[in-house]
Amino acid sequence: MITKTYVKSRQIWKVKFELPKEEWPVGVNVRSVHLVGDFNDWNKSIHPLKLRKTVYSLAHELQPGEYQFRYVINGTDWFNDWHADGYVPNNTGSDNCLLRLPQP
Repeated sequence: MITKTYVKSRQIWKVKFELPKEEWPVGVNVRSVHLVGDFNDWNKSIHPLKLRKTVYSLAHELQPGEYQFRYVINGTDWFNDWHADGYVPNNTGSDNCLLRLPQP
């Protein structure tokens, strides 16, 4: 699930990314989840989601715009958020998630 809140005083979006247990990949023992995207140069280590009971989550602030992202599970498995605003093909034969944050 993705929740977007516009912070008018700072002109930024606060975006909460959540990956609940019922959406984890079947058959994978999930030990870590990281948010990666064009906003962090697809770095697999700087945006870890924290596990709270059965939901991995992270709040991140972004400027208005359109971003591509994915999750990396256990440092190796790429996974999409099924609540993204859309999807675009990437150069590995799969799709990246789209996040659209309009300029109010």
